[in-house]
Amino acid sequence: MLNKNRLPRIVVVTRKTRMENLRQRWATRGQMNFMFRQNKAHVAMKRRDMDVDAIMAEPEDDLISEFTEEFDTYHDAVKDIQSELDLGYPVQVIDREYLATVGFDMCAVVVVVGQDGLVANTAKYVGDVPIIGVNPDPDRIDGVLLPWRPADVRQVVQRVIRGNYQVREVTLAEVQMHDEQRLLAFNDFYIGSRTHVSARYELTVGGRSEEQSSSGILVSTGAGSTGWISSVLNMTRGVCQYLNTNVGPEKSLQMDWDAHRLLWVVREPFRSQTTGIELVCGELSGVEEMMIESQMDSGGVIFSDGIEADYLDFNGGAIARIGIADQRARLVVG
Repeated sequence: MLNKNRLPRIVVVTRKTRMENLRQRWATRGQMNFMFRQNKAHVAMKRRDMDVDAIMAEPEDDLISEFTEEFDTYHDAVKDIQSELDLGYPVQVIDREYLATVGFDMCAVVVVVGQDGLVANTAKYVGDVPIIGVNPDPDRIDGVLLPWRPADVRQVVQRVIRGNYQVREVTLAEVQMHDEQRLLAFNDFYIGSRTHVSARYELTVGGRSEEQSSSGILVSTGAGSTGWISSVLNMTRGVCQYLNTNVGPEKSLQMDWDAHRLLWVVREPFRSQTTGIELVCGELSGVEEMMIESQMDSGGVIFSDGIEADYLDFNGGAIARIGIADQRARLVVG
């Protein structure tokens, strides 16, 4: 049943479409269309194999039409969801950029109008509030974290409020900084340099320490184990095939989403007189943690789930401790 200390307030989390993001730059659809066609015409003039006049005469660029259709489909879904939520409870619709400003402790349920990344981002802010992931556009969105359609929302929300629902719990990772800043990850953490230069730091894990120079460290949850970190195994398998050393297709980094452990890997570690390559891959379970001390004078960052804009500075003297978070995401699946 609904927590007695929690008002049955419903929060709907949305995102801007590609059309809306482009409008912030070009102001109007007409300007966007002109710029798209002008760019194609410029390329056509250089290639000499395309009709520039025909390009500029087109009423609308194909990509603009695609963006417009995507925009309409998404916002039609949001309107349908709002209609489905006419249940007599307060409903608050927020854009993803305001997630950090909302108090979810007085919320009964959160409805996320996908993509998958929006569910991952939302989960870091809502505490133990149940999350209903809705796929607004199945033709464009795979929706691994989006089992519901707009027409399902009313029924599913009612079940959550009555306490008659099932959840899939997802283990989160947490980084705690020396200055008490913290950040959660649904899929993974990246610790390293903001740009494509080597990251310098000291890594301590499992009672061992090593100074390293690398392309950064990835720390993955079970939910993220088929994502970014899996590309490291793909690269390793390809190199081993070239060297006639078999990694084997049975080797996998995949974990269950609720697994109480994290995987970590150092990307492209470099051996030198002062940096080592012994601590390259492993896992953290239970209360285990890794500690990383930055040796970079600038450009060091920590961010989660690929959201580079939401980062923590990680420059000289900064110390990060990473482990399994107490908080878990609760995705409504039934």
